[in-house]
Amino acid sequence: MNLDDLARRVHATARLTGRFELRSGRVTDDYFDKYQFEADPVLLDALAGELAALVPADTEVLAGLEMGGIAVVTALGRHTGLPCAFVRKAAKPYGTARLAEGADVAGRRVLVVEDVVTSGGQVAVSTRRLRELGARIDAALCVIDRQEGGAEALAAEEIGLRALLRRADLERAAGGAGS
Repeated sequence: MNLDDLARRVHATARLTGRFELRSGRVTDDYFDKYQFEADPVLLDALAGELAALVPADTEVLAGLEMGGIAVVTALGRHTGLPCAFVRKAAKPYGTARLAEGADVAGRRVLVVEDVVTSGGQVAVSTRRLRELGARIDAALCVIDRQEGGAEALAAEEIGLRALLRRADLERAAGGAGS
């Protein structure tokens, strides 16, 4: 399956229309329901196979963000052989009380992995927290960049965004559908 085929499948599987409020508080009339492509093991595996080529060569740990980034990072880890960390929005107050579970991030080159990036807000927040734990981060990877300012906001935080698919790719693959 080539990238255009993947874009068509993601668009057909995950694009919803209606009225949706995003994490950033913005309201949109189209939405990419990432859980639809993450719940399809064949599609998720194909996406992870393509994402693997975008992982920087010096990456030591893949860090998936709660909740959608967890499925993506697990599938990506299968393709790269890299260990994974699972990053919570906030450290849990019980058990290990960790922000990041799984692979240790301290002193290691970490790639933050997210499913969909809109404003880049959660990637920026999580990256700051991981850096406080000693992670060395200069890049993030996502399946879909909605092209709504996330890459620019992350660049201001010294995080380069690598995206497998951009909103324009999905619209082009679907024959221009979408807003």
